[in-house]
Amino acid sequence: MKLYVMRHGRTNYNELGLCNDDPKTDVHLNDTGKLQAQAAAERLRDVTLDRIIVSPLLRTRQTAEFVNRYHAVPIEVHPEISDIRSGFDGRTVDEYFAAIAHDPLNARVNGGESLLDHKQRVLGFIDWLQHQPQENILVVAHEETIRVFVAYFEGNIPDERLRDIHIGNCEYRCYKLDSSYQ
Repeated sequence: MKLYVMRHGRTNYNELGLCNDDPKTDVHLNDTGKLQAQAAAERLRDVTLDRIIVSPLLRTRQTAEFVNRYHAVPIEVHPEISDIRSGFDGRTVDEYFAAIAHDPLNARVNGGESLLDHKQRVLGFIDWLQHQPQENILVVAHEETIRVFVAYFEGNIPDERLRDIHIGNCEYRCYKLDSSYQ
C-alpha cells in the first residue's frame, strides 16, 4: 500500500499565527490555501487513491476535496490525526510555545495534551493503518501530526527533534506501508 501524507493548505489562522484544535472554530483555507490545494491535486492527479482520511478540522477536508476532484473516493474522518490539542485554541502560537518552554515534550497546559501525548495518539493511528486493507491512502492532516509520520517512517529522529521537522502547506510525502513496519 502507498501512503501519502499531506499537510492542509494555508488558512486564515496560519496568517494570524493562531492555534486551532477545535473543529467548531471557523478555520478555513484562504485564497493561498485553495491555490496550494489545487496545485497538490494536480500533482496527485495520476496516482491511484482508494480513500482519503482527514482530521475533524475543516481545513483538512477542504484540502482533501480539491484532491478528490480527480479521484472520487470516500473521505473518512479520524480524530486520531487531529492537530495537537494545545489548550490555546484561538491564541497565538507564540503564547503556546512560551507556555510549554519549560518542558516542550511533556508540558500539558490549559487542559491540552503534551507533544508526547499527541505522538502516542498518532502512532495509534499508524498502527490502525497497518491493519487496514492494502489500499493506497491519502492522509490530510496537520504539521504536528505529519512530523510523527516523518519520524516514524524516516526513522532515527529523537523526540527532542520533532519540532525541527518542517512541512509546508500542501507538502506531501509518500511511504510504503506494509507488515515490515510492524
